[in-house]
Amino acid sequence: MSGLTHIGADGAANMVDVSAKPETARLAVARGRLVAAPATLDLIRAGSAPKGDVLATARLAGIMAAKRTPELIPLCHGLLLDQVSVDFTLREGQIDIEAVVRTTGRTGAEMEALTAVSVAGLTLYDMLKAADKQMRLEDIRLVRKLGGKSGEFVADDQR
Repeated sequence: MSGLTHIGADGAANMVDVSAKPETARLAVARGRLVAAPATLDLIRAGSAPKGDVLATARLAGIMAAKRTPELIPLCHGLLLDQVSVDFTLREGQIDIEAVVRTTGRTGAEMEALTAVSVAGLTLYDMLKAADKQMRLEDIRLVRKLGGKSGEFVADDQR
């Protein structure tokens, strides 16, 4: 099981010791999408969704989720986040979700960015489910990261 940093030599789960790592500037970008019916997206565009401003609520939910990631992911380190943004792009049949997280620390912010996208998507679903129960979240993934020992990562399809 080498290469899996959360698995100890005895096979037990453990929190990685990052105390000897230097603090560096970190960036993580995650994306996903909520697939929805055109009529559902029209509700958002018109500002007439039954539960109010869907995108503003989902943005706040994503930001709050990033800040609480270590409470949700058992072995995730708590980070002081310098910036979290959650943005949406409405396209034909879907809402693209992107989260950007910046911090200076000893470990990366990938989990925070992924959590922000996931919770923003779930919030969109919650706020729109009365209009469209067929919606689905898809393709939640890390697309870019900077900082730390491993340097830069860019997903293959983002190059």
